[in-house]
Amino acid sequence: MGEVKLLATPQSSPCVRIEWALKMKGVEYKYMKQSLLNKSHLLLQSNPVYKKVPVLLHNGLPIAESLVILEYIDETWKQNPLLPQDPYDRANARFWARFFDEKCAVGMWKAGVAQGEGKGGAIESALESLALLDKQIEGKRYFGGEEIGYMDIVAGGIPYWLNVLEQVGDMELLTPQRFPHLHRWSLNLMQTSPVKDCLPPRDSVVNYFRLGFKKARSMSSANNNKS
Repeated sequence: MGEVKLLATPQSSPCVRIEWALKMKGVEYKYMKQSLLNKSHLLLQSNPVYKKVPVLLHNGLPIAESLVILEYIDETWKQNPLLPQDPYDRANARFWARFFDEKCAVGMWKAGVAQGEGKGGAIESALESLALLDKQIEGKRYFGGEEIGYMDIVAGGIPYWLNVLEQVGDMELLTPQRFPHLHRWSLNLMQTSPVKDCLPPRDSVVNYFRLGFKKARSMSSANNNKS
């Protein structure tokens, strides 16, 4: 099927999503580590709109944005399907994947970054989104049923990255008491390959989040000063 390259950063959960999908499909690829502090010409050329990772290069053609890349992988390599075969189930998986990225992931990040009086409200908002996700996994081993699928890959950052985010952001979101179904799913997912085989060192993720928090808080402070 041609040459496959992945422009990625090991500490980024959207990038690791793509590694999981490629490995589940048995696709050989070349990993091209990117620095977000000094973005390569190849990255800027491959993703001139957003200028960020991940980017998949297939026979020299770039595909950007992790959800788009996952669907491209699933459509290009048919073995071990990620998305359900039923049209309704496929649409539902896409809906919850976008919900996770636009509500859950953003909410968890904002809760971690928040300080002072706004911290409590940001945490409460993140918990509301996680509660909706918890209901979706009730009674199931994985979001995709008995096998890991598209939505499991999309939300797969919860067991590892959220734990680090809680540490750096001085908060607690995912507990077995609050979200028993999501917690059980997290434990199951972390025991499977390729999930457990593609995790970056925890210290590197801690530093990654600390740098991100510092940048986000600095930008927030600058915006407040302008207003």
